[in-house]
Order: sequence, then C-alpha cells, then structure tokens
Amino acid sequence: MAGLSHDFPFDPTYGYSLEDLLAVKPPEPPPDFATFWEERYAEAMGVDPEPTLDRSRFALPRHEVLALGYRSTNGFSIRGWLLRPLQARINRAFILGHGYQELQRPDHHLPLADAVYLVPCFRGLGRSRRAPISPEPDWHILHDIDKPERYILGGCAADVWTGVSALLELYPEVAGRIGYMGISFGGGVGALAMPWDTRLARVHLNIPSLGHQPLRLRLPTAGSAAALQRYRAEHGNVLATLCYHDAAIAARYMDRPVHVAAARFDPMVAPPGQFAIHNALKGDRHLRVLDAGHFDYPQRPHHQQELMGELRAFFEPL
Repeated sequence: MAGLSHDFPFDPTYGYSLEDLLAVKPPEPPPDFATFWEERYAEAMGVDPEPTLDRSRFALPRHEVLALGYRSTNGFSIRGWLLRPLQARINRAFILGHGYQELQRPDHHLPLADAVYLVPCFRGLGRSRRAPISPEPDWHILHDIDKPERYILGGCAADVWTGVSALLELYPEVAGRIGYMGISFGGGVGALAMPWDTRLARVHLNIPSLGHQPLRLRLPTAGSAAALQRYRAEHGNVLATLCYHDAAIAARYMDRPVHVAAARFDPMVAPPGQFAIHNALKGDRHLRVLDAGHFDYPQRPHHQQELMGELRAFFEPL
C-alpha cells in the first residue's frame, strides 16, 4: 500500500486504487486458446507417471516427508516431496505449487492435517533441475519462448497434471477431493493448469504471477517479467507465445471454486496482473486482499494467519 516504506525506483502500487484493481479486465483470448491447452492436457493424460517414494531427511510435526519422483511430458523426471499424515486418516489431497525461489524443502504451512500433499519442483527448478534449462528465474521464464508449443510454462502446467495422475496412482481414494494451492509463479501455473483438469476440485492462488501479459510487458518490476521486457526490446514481439500463457486469460475458463489472495502493493508481481486473474473468474470466486506481496511488513504474520484460517474453511468441502 501507499504507506509502506520502500527503496524501489518505482511505485509497487502502480497508482492503482482497490477500485481500479477490481476493474482490470483480462485480455481477450486467441481464437484457438482452448484447443491449444486441451491438446497439451491430452498429451499429459497419455503419460504413465510411475511415481516413486523414498526416504527423506526432512520431518514435519504432523506429516511424514517422503522423497518423490514421477514422469511428466517429454520424458521429464519431476522430483519433489510427498507429505503423508502421521496420524490422521487421509481424506483429501493437494498439489502445492511453489514460487520462483529455490525450493530447498517442503513448506510446513499446511491448512489441513488429514490431507496428503504432493510438492513437485517444476521442471528445470529445484530438485527437477535439468540442462539446458536454467534454474535462474530470468532465464527460466525465457526457455523456448520462441516456440509456443514448447514454452516452459506449458511444461510446468503439465507437471501439475501428471502430478495429479501420480497422486491418484498412489492414493486412488482421494479422487474427487484434490485441491491445488500455488503461490506466485506456482499460482500462475495453477491458473494455467486448472481449467482443463476436472480432477482438481478447488484451487487457491496466492499473489499469482503470469496474469495479463500485456501489462506485465509494460509495468516496471523487480520480478521475472523484467527479463521478458528486456527480451522483447531486443527480439521484438513475444505476445505470440505469451498470449497462450496468460493466467488471466486461462481464468476465464475456470468453472470450479477459486480462492485468490491478491496484493495491492507488490514489486515482483504487479498487482494489476494479480487482480486480472481474479476479475476474469466467472464462477464461485473468493478474494482476500493483501496489503503487500513479495514484501515484508509488520502485519504480515497476522494477515497470513487469517489467510490460513480462510483456506481451511474454503477447502473443508473437499
């Protein structure tokens, strides 16, 4: 918000009031947007994930942490963790989508104790590193950007879909009770993935990235969109690819309950892009307005506790 002290060379509110943010409209989709994504989903559904579980050096108070591996599209090996309740009976499951920070260990902020959590590292990142994909956000976001059908964001969405398949192979009893929770980069990827996979019943997007790509290419930022801006300045138009990988456009196609936590102040993911994702939703939508995202401020721990309480209530119907 405007009262937050910062040293960025730009205003992380971008001059938008809350009323302005709620009025941001998503871009129009390309005519073949749905076909583009349905074909990628069909490809992912043809993959046998062959999930594997092994011992892990990590431990959590209420969950056993297991090292996870499974196959995704293009023969990509995805690695991460699976968190299994130590005492509670498994009643539901979640896919957790991480941000662009290096994921060193699974998150311990889990809203429900009776759930199993699959925590994949998206392709090229964390435990799923593989050359020639760079794990650096400024380069990862550019991988195959000149090839819409091979662009890295589509592959990351496929890692969600094959992750759902892996979950159902391990725990078939959770069918119909699988949710997705993604933050920042993982929020944007979740928005791209969810419309096409009806096995995901509910989704939470926390300060989601990848929304309203035309705005991302214009607004100053300290996040990965700055790399896209530099690339466009050197190589020309990138919207031929990015228009198919816009989380706000994808949100137009969502037909299940969605909870969005969007920030009014954010130097990494411009708030208009976050709100464009929420504003595009046409069905059962829930909004939590945050003072700031990707930025520490005194009330943040309290606000995060409040958000966790909202998520417990939102996902209870699973």
